[in-house]
Amino acid sequence: MNKKIVAVAGLALALTACGKEGGTAAEPAAAPKPGEKPGVCLVMKSLANEFFQQMQKGAEEHAAKRGDLTLSVVGIQNETDIDNQVAAVEKCVTQQAKAIVIAPADSRALVAPLKRAVDAGVKVVNIDVQLEEGAMKAAGIGDKVPFVGPDNREGAKQSGMELAKAVGKDAEVVILEGNPGAANAAQRKAGFEDAVKEGGLKLVDSKTAHWETNEAHTVFSNMLTAHPNIKGVLAGNDNMALGALKAIDEQGKKGQIKVASFDNIPAIAQYVKDGTVVSTLDQYGAQQAANGIDYAMKMIGGENFSGWQKTEIKLITKDNLG
Repeated sequence: MNKKIVAVAGLALALTACGKEGGTAAEPAAAPKPGEKPGVCLVMKSLANEFFQQMQKGAEEHAAKRGDLTLSVVGIQNETDIDNQVAAVEKCVTQQAKAIVIAPADSRALVAPLKRAVDAGVKVVNIDVQLEEGAMKAAGIGDKVPFVGPDNREGAKQSGMELAKAVGKDAEVVILEGNPGAANAAQRKAGFEDAVKEGGLKLVDSKTAHWETNEAHTVFSNMLTAHPNIKGVLAGNDNMALGALKAIDEQGKKGQIKVASFDNIPAIAQYVKDGTVVSTLDQYGAQQAANGIDYAMKMIGGENFSGWQKTEIKLITKDNLG
């Protein structure tokens, strides 16, 4: 059975350990009894993405090492499967999880279900993709949900500047954007635009490929047809970079077009090593999840956190590839 289907289908079973069956979404989460391990839900995006596979593995290892919680993990079918992510959040609340750690697929659409979680007494920690501050404030939970994650704009700029050095001033470049509704997609696009401006590049196109490899292959193939002199690609994540690399190979332009990316998944390493991908950005997804779990457990214990709890990033090139 496909791994991502297992993760979604197993949510109800896994969550049984988080609390009793048959509660309602509005029913307050009861305080853990003495000796009881509180249930924590990790709600991620697509498990077809190696980044979230690594995040899941790191979270499970961290939870096992702590030994003081019951961790339930769920991923969604693809990067735009927002409805199922909303349903996963609501299931966590129904099953009386004590905390939800979430990498939202959409920065606005997940605010309402997370407000219902907070109102039910569930602690919420936002990781990876920042929820929209305005929507959080309007919902009245802006001071109750900390964001534990990286500086996406700065990371994208660092990766983009490596591309600028590789292709030179006035080179034509394009951006492959993530989901339009995700804050990290907008932040990475902004960081790439910072690099374009500072590096003197010529941005000839910018379109979304929704974080997906196959869509990026199609989008970038069309970009190459429209702009045959493209010298560089700024990809919002490594999955989209892989789609662009496939198109580059198909059109016989390997070595002529360079790629800068973000995430540092295992599948991108060979391209960093051979110089086709001049840079990617490690945002340490496994550690983000571990940090999110730690904050969630502190909040269950009565501590309060809000605002941005910044996490580590590292520029990866062939010179420091592990």
